[in-house]
Amino acid sequence: MASQLHTFLAGTGTDHRARTVVDILALSDARLETVHDYIQWLFPLPERSGAQPDAPVLTPEDIAAIRYDSAAQANLRAATERMLVFLRANPHWLRAHDHNHLRISRIIRSLALLVGSDEARAFRSAIMAMNKEAGSPVDPGNVRYWQQACPD
Repeated sequence: MASQLHTFLAGTGTDHRARTVVDILALSDARLETVHDYIQWLFPLPERSGAQPDAPVLTPEDIAAIRYDSAAQANLRAATERMLVFLRANPHWLRAHDHNHLRISRIIRSLALLVGSDEARAFRSAIMAMNKEAGSPVDPGNVRYWQQACPD
């Protein structure tokens, strides 16, 4: 039986607030910035979230099921693209410290677990290019987290 997290990512279920993955991907940039309980659903991890302790925790069973579910994979790729569009359009995160840096770390690590290292590195490369183009304002410690989330 599929978990709530798996059905959410597959597009057949909802999160804890009855939102579908499509609902979340359709949020405005302003809502993506100010709403803080969606990222753990789009990009889950095997550890409990410090920011959202009631968010789902990725299990080994979830990882296996999501990796082999073409709909979940397509939605993860769509979520990745949506977050890149958001980050490109809203460069306020390009500073030493910003809450979006934690989101970026989460996305990289989740992609490595659920989609694959190539996709995780591609996302990270896009983020690193934005940081470099802005004059590398992100704290080097945060950049190290991004590297550690999916080593080369």
